[in-house]
Amino acid sequence: MKLAIMQPYFFPYLGYFQLLHAVDEFIVYNNIEFTRRGWIHRNRILLNGKDSYISLPLKAASDYEHINNRTLAENWPLERKKLYNRIVEAYRKAPHFKDVMPLIENCLNYQEQNLFEFLLNSIRQVTNYLNIRTPIVISSEVNIDHQLQAQAKVVALCKARGASVYINPIGGTTLYDRTQFKKEGIELKFLKMDDISYTQFNNSFIPSLSVIDVMMFNSKDKISEYLNQYQLI
Repeated sequence: MKLAIMQPYFFPYLGYFQLLHAVDEFIVYNNIEFTRRGWIHRNRILLNGKDSYISLPLKAASDYEHINNRTLAENWPLERKKLYNRIVEAYRKAPHFKDVMPLIENCLNYQEQNLFEFLLNSIRQVTNYLNIRTPIVISSEVNIDHQLQAQAKVVALCKARGASVYINPIGGTTLYDRTQFKKEGIELKFLKMDDISYTQFNNSFIPSLSVIDVMMFNSKDKISEYLNQYQLI
């Protein structure tokens, strides 16, 4: 069984969904520390020919709090309207705007203040739109010692779920040791996206934007092709 484990991200980039598509089961961390400088509550879209950040406003709390203990800020209803309008402004002339914008609107209007639950819902909605059928499991519901950290926790999750192969994004090559995984009977692989580009209006292609950008400019059939354009190393 092939397994991947990731934090939840805010409308993550295409590689996230390639990973989700590549495995038999996908675990989403909810009991892991929030990382402000990461992609948990923010991402990038194309706006006026340039990459531009979008983000979720969060209620003030320690960055050491787990993701499932973080909540959206009280001003989220107001900020939601601003964010919606910004995405509309960015993509209203995109070829698949009419198909994709209702999905984005449903995700933004999800009535949940908990950050993890809000993000999980949007990930599920996008996977449904892209016809990805991989089961999603929440990390805290897996019976392991949740005090474990880093590689030890990943190995424990793999063993608990009966995984023989663990796949991680290529950026994690320095984080994990193939030898240690092999000792536990687990094959460690890394997913590397192929060079994928597509037309973004008339400007030069800007890579690694939110999946929002991918969906706005590509049909479902084309994205299905993209989901398989990677190498396992």
